[in-house]
Amino acid sequence: MEDTLKIKVNIANRSYPLTIKRQEEEKIRRAVVQINESVKRFEERYAVQDKQDVLAMCALQLASQVEKLRGQHSQQVEE
Repeated sequence: MEDTLKIKVNIANRSYPLTIKRQEEEKIRRAVVQINESVKRFEERYAVQDKQDVLAMCALQLASQVEKLRGQHSQQVEE
């Protein structure tokens, strides 16, 4: 059986229990830090009060970064 770990993460001041593979813990925790830093930046730069709006903007930003990286990867593979 997989070596799993139960952790709690805090994203935008809400706690979420997760069951993850032990070897993924560091990546998950770094992702949580990245999300919370993005939330903080959006809240500081824009007068957004609704956490759902802030989280939607964070999701859009992160998804666009993923798409950019996919495009770069595809271009490298073609070369």
